[in-house]
Amino acid sequence: MAARFFIGPAGWSYADWAGTVYPPDIVRRRQQLPWLARQFDLVEINTSFYRIPSPAMTARWLRAVSDRPAFRFTAKVFQGITHARRLDPDVVADCRNAMAPLHSEGRLGGLLLQFPWSFRCGRLEKIFLRRVLDAFEGFPLAVEVRHGSWDQDAFFEYLRSRAVMFCNIDQPVIGDSLGLTARVTASSAYLRLHGRNQADWFCPDAGVAQRYNYLYSEAEVAALAATAEALGSEADHVYIVTNNHYRGKAVVNAIQLSRRLISGFSPAWEPNLGTIP
Repeated sequence: MAARFFIGPAGWSYADWAGTVYPPDIVRRRQQLPWLARQFDLVEINTSFYRIPSPAMTARWLRAVSDRPAFRFTAKVFQGITHARRLDPDVVADCRNAMAPLHSEGRLGGLLLQFPWSFRCGRLEKIFLRRVLDAFEGFPLAVEVRHGSWDQDAFFEYLRSRAVMFCNIDQPVIGDSLGLTARVTASSAYLRLHGRNQADWFCPDAGVAQRYNYLYSEAEVAALAATAEALGSEADHVYIVTNNHYRGKAVVNAIQLSRRLISGFSPAWEPNLGTIP
């Protein structure tokens, strides 16, 4: 049986998407998610990384896509856990409660534990990872690490033993950074595309948006689609998230990938590359 591909951007509410991604009649934030859901069948919730949403908020997001039964969300776990490395029981409870409406409705494809490049494969980090996985037991989990020290069979076997997705990433490969992989450690697979902006990736003066200022070329999209197909040869579902969100470049590349991987895909919006600097 062929894998089902779910493809979409990370986030949907960016100031620099106005007039670039969203047409002029989409002027309110509450209009953005329903519009994007007519375009794609996946979006990654990015705001949950910065602030834990309320269950009422996630329930509103569900209502916004109620006419799209095949639509799925993935969501990032709060940075106070993954980046501050604090596992406060109250914070964990708030995160679980926030994601419960999506999970109970079968709309949550994955709950992403995104760790920073500084999170290296060491004894204390392994202990903390195990504790976090225990804390979110029962959710479809994915783990993203960015340091190359994690690229070892024992780590992937551990994720398999827990049926946790390994999040394959495409990022600027600098020094000990993890390169692109095609690892499947659960029944579903995850692929996140950050762009390849080498100049700004670790630049302290670059803003968050600028680090993701990268538009994949058609040749690069073709190669990434081949990676996705490799994941699909082992997984039932493949979640592909374009995180190069600067001025809507994530949307352009998500459309290009969808054309290659989803039969009959017909976008509601045709990317005009001339408007994407």
